[in-house]
Order: sequence, then C-alpha cells, then structure tokens
Amino acid sequence: MSKKTPIPDTPWSNIQELIDNGGNVSIGDIPPIRCAAVAADENNMLAALLRRDGESLIDLLNRLDSALEAALTREIYTDEING
Repeated sequence: MSKKTPIPDTPWSNIQELIDNGGNVSIGDIPPIRCAAVAADENNMLAALLRRDGESLIDLLNRLDSALEAALTREIYTDEING
C-alpha cells in the first residue's frame, strides 16, 4: 500500500474549499468592469470584488479569500460590483 502525498497548504484555503465543494471563481474582465473577482456556490454569489488601482493579483486573491471566509463562516457577503 502506498502512502498518499499530503496536499500542500494553500494561502487561499477558503478559495480552495469553495472550489473543492463545487463552487467557482472567475477573475478578469467582466465588461464594463476592467477586472473583478467573483466567487459563487451553486446557489449564491458569495463575493464580488473590484480590482483596485495598482492592486496586484496576489492582493486581490487575498481579499477574495478573506471575503469568502466571511461568507462561509458568518454569512457576510461582499458585493463591490452591484452596490
């Protein structure tokens, strides 16, 4: 019997959890928005973030992961796109 190699920790554990459980994340151009990050499960949009001027992709992913933590654990949803 072979040992399973452990999956390395990810800095974005909430994004990983969402994707592992059938959710999805979209990042990029969503006209007319130049760049956004949107995360949803099969029923709800959990987070929708606008990329800030000068914000790196890593910083956007960190904010998305934090927003998902709030959504998944406290049912606090972030929507910077629709208001």
